[in-house]
Amino acid sequence: MQGMLDLKFIRDNLQAVKENVQNRHVQADPDRAVELYDARNALIGEIEALRTRRNENARAMKGKLEAEERKALIEEGKSLKAEIAAKEAVLSETEKELLAEAERIPNMSHPHAPLGKEEKDNTEIRRWGTVPAFDYAPKDHVQLGQELDLIDFDTATRVSGTKFYYLKNHAVLLELALTQFALSVLTGKGFTPTITPDIAREEIVAGIGYNPRGAESNIYTLEGEEGCLVGTAEITLGGYHAGDIIDPERMPIRLAGLSHCFRREAGAAGQFSKGLYRVHQFTKVEMFVFCHPDQSEAIHEELVGIEEEIFQALEIPYRVVDTCTGDLGGPAYRKYDLEAWMPGRGEKGAWGEVTSTSNCTDYQARRLAVRFKEEGKSRFVHMLNGTAIAISRAMIAILENYQQPDGTVKIPKVLQPMMGTDRIVRT
Repeated sequence: MQGMLDLKFIRDNLQAVKENVQNRHVQADPDRAVELYDARNALIGEIEALRTRRNENARAMKGKLEAEERKALIEEGKSLKAEIAAKEAVLSETEKELLAEAERIPNMSHPHAPLGKEEKDNTEIRRWGTVPAFDYAPKDHVQLGQELDLIDFDTATRVSGTKFYYLKNHAVLLELALTQFALSVLTGKGFTPTITPDIAREEIVAGIGYNPRGAESNIYTLEGEEGCLVGTAEITLGGYHAGDIIDPERMPIRLAGLSHCFRREAGAAGQFSKGLYRVHQFTKVEMFVFCHPDQSEAIHEELVGIEEEIFQALEIPYRVVDTCTGDLGGPAYRKYDLEAWMPGRGEKGAWGEVTSTSNCTDYQARRLAVRFKEEGKSRFVHMLNGTAIAISRAMIAILENYQQPDGTVKIPKVLQPMMGTDRIVRT
């Protein structure tokens, strides 16, 4: 049985794990997990001892025996069988409870991850670009989308519900151009392009670290099916090698996944959630890497560098932040967010997250059993993910930063050949 964090590690580093749980501001009980782990190990030992006695009993039954001896051995055999069955039942329940407790314990945090509870505690690392200055009150993407006939929220609400939308006219071409651009960047860096399924089995979703069910879940589950709509291609890309032993010579394995993403966004509200920023469905190009544990920190820096390269090419001002412990999410050891400047956000404009990249070390690999062999021993790979581009949020940044006084929107130079025009106008 594998938890998300190595159970022996939890026992041997209990105080550090408890401090990490506190820093992450999550509900978890490492003490109880260790208690169950020790109980489980003791039960396994007891069961093995009983099985040894049963085997000895069976061998004794093959010898020449008096009637009374045989009868005693038969009775002992029955007793051993019943005792083993009883302890196996206790072991099964203990393992279920242990797994439930272990799943609540998050990954360890990088020593440089800032301590904090929420987004305001994240630490800015660097900025790029110049925040645009307007000599007029800039519009937000919702207003621009309506005036240029690009985004229709009202019809989508009638047809599908709130937080859905229709893209129209140049917005459709912009989505396709952004997708093509991101994939071209990634294929040039050795990523294998894929279009992933939009549905994953619940055990894969859980293995990646998402809760498939429950009121707090952000995942849509399929009624009557053991499947979920994916909230990100991280789920389907991470599940690609589930149960595999990867040849170390193949690593790092870099995958780029294009998928729709479906999120319940339960409880998400507020002015910064309006329009395209927080929706139930969007398109995303995701990066995913399987690598040797010694490579993961360097590859994490590589992934955030690719995200920066994409937004520099789009000429969108951004900043990179180091995510605080309370905002990391269970699987992440360290996470960087890239926040773009959004002139229509709030009264004076503000930074808004457009991509993130996480080093999840072996936390996901342990549950999904993704391994490699080194010097004859089986080890878990490290798994990393990163957003190359989330189309809806990139579209916000482009519409708001590239808006013009006449109501049109310029198109980033890098996208103009794919769109066949340099400007978005109402058609």
